[in-house]
Amino acid sequence: MTDSAAILRDLEKLDTNTVSDALDFMGLPGATFGLRPLWNCPKIVGRAATILLGPKQGTAPTVHLITPVITSITSDDRILVIAGGPEGISCWGDILANASKMKGIRGSVIDGVSRDIEGSESIGYPVYGRGVTMISARNRIIQIDSGKPVQMAGVTVNENDYVIADRCGTVFIPADKIQEVIALGQRIAARQDGMVEAVRAGQSVEEVMHDKKFEAIRHG
Repeated sequence: MTDSAAILRDLEKLDTNTVSDALDFMGLPGATFGLRPLWNCPKIVGRAATILLGPKQGTAPTVHLITPVITSITSDDRILVIAGGPEGISCWGDILANASKMKGIRGSVIDGVSRDIEGSESIGYPVYGRGVTMISARNRIIQIDSGKPVQMAGVTVNENDYVIADRCGTVFIPADKIQEVIALGQRIAARQDGMVEAVRAGQSVEEVMHDKKFEAIRHG
């Protein structure tokens, strides 16, 4: 498994709980709290296109935030990872969602809030973030940078890192660790499936969930 498409297919078969556990075993950050689906959207996996926002200075007209990144994307494996959203001010809306959908972008993860969430939902565009608002970003915040490391809920995310998001939240995986994380995640998923079956078969949950059982995952 070396190409990004194959990696994404394998990542799609896991969930955020399992990937979070794999990162825990490896002593790596990546799991976040609070970046959840803003409508009943599907799980997404992809590679990060990072964007940093900040307060607008001055009154001169500017290019609308995020639009340069949407315009520049040429592949179908991207998730927009948007940092720097201020409390209560929108970082996302339905026009951006429609433009992203047209470009084949897989979804957006915002360390902030979105407006017009019905617009994203109506076209099936996944949006994960901290909440929703009606307050526009226009003349309040601008795009500061893109393609650089950003902080998302306390986790450093680099351009091209891997992203998985589902109903439990969002996890970021360093690109240089993705194959190890997936391999360990597959072992964790298999072991936990076996533990569920053991409980259903009548084995003591105290024994099945003993720490030694989880520690065995580390050693394959």
